[in-house]
Amino acid sequence: MICNNKCSLGRAAAQHGATAIRNAEVANDKARIIAATGAAQFEFLDALTSMPEVDWQRVTMFHLDEYIGLPDSHPASFVKYLQERLIGKVGIKEAHLLNGKENPAGIISRVGKALSSAPIDIAFVGIGENGHLAFNDPPADFVTEEPYLVVNLDEACRRQQLGEGWFRSLSDVPRQAISMSVKQVLKAKEIVCIVPDARKAEAVRACFEGEISPLAPASILRTHPNTTVYLDTHSAALLKPSTKDLRLGR
Repeated sequence: MICNNKCSLGRAAAQHGATAIRNAEVANDKARIIAATGAAQFEFLDALTSMPEVDWQRVTMFHLDEYIGLPDSHPASFVKYLQERLIGKVGIKEAHLLNGKENPAGIISRVGKALSSAPIDIAFVGIGENGHLAFNDPPADFVTEEPYLVVNLDEACRRQQLGEGWFRSLSDVPRQAISMSVKQVLKAKEIVCIVPDARKAEAVRACFEGEISPLAPASILRTHPNTTVYLDTHSAALLKPSTKDLRLGR
């Protein structure tokens, strides 16, 4: 779906997400979700946390990715981000977070077991400027069945984090992260992908008009039977008319 701007995109995706969470709560008495982070998710999370129909006490949240070696006091910590922009705002009681200072093998084992214990109802994800899905930079691993893995961050990914203002210099951006695997993301019953801004336009074009390939990691979303991608006019600017969903969000 293409929306007029990032604010209308955030509201539309949040309404979609809130309905999906509520439907899972009605069906199962709980909802298991995956939450994305980053600057592209600001408007979406702001809208989602204001949706009255969600009973957040019945939500179990899983963390998509985190830098290795970064304390949760750092401005770029995704643990800090989720605590401030989601968990703390709505009072989620069960959140499985990836502690960047903990031994990666230990956190992967513990959170991976919890993640694999039952299906995920809805995964909220984004797309990086290099086409990454979670922190699976190109060429992404489309094969591993492991829920989480340690990944090396390429320069394009690290420059994106610098450009978004999370770090003072490129040398400050960690070179490794814990990331949910591509196959694990695809195991979610439903995926909502939130991608605003002109800086994502080339990645959007590559992922939705090019080949499905590890070189364009988020292109794999095209194989999932229940994925909705929310774009704004800027992130959709390079798509062919035949590719676009021309309904505009208001």
